[in-house]
Amino acid sequence: MKKGTRRNNEVRDHYDFSGGVRIKYADRYAEGTNVVVLDPDIARLFPNDQAVNEDAAGSGPNCSDTGAKANRH
Repeated sequence: MKKGTRRNNEVRDHYDFSGGVRIKYADRYAEGTNVVVLDPDIARLFPNDQAVNEDAAGSGPNCSDTGAKANRH
C-alpha cells in the first residue's frame, strides 16, 4: 500500500468530532495576532520572519536612534 492511502476507515471510526465547534478559538487568536503582508520585492530581502521582526524592531518609533520616547501609561 502506498504511503498516505487507506483502504478502510478503522482508525477514523475511533474519532468522534460530532460535538466539535468550527473556528471556536478564531476570534481569540485574531485578537493577539497581527499579520503584515509584504510586497514581493520587499519580502525577497528577508530570509525568514525572524529577520523581518529584527529589522522592524530596530527601526520602530521607540528605537533609540530616532530619539523618540516610548509612551508609558
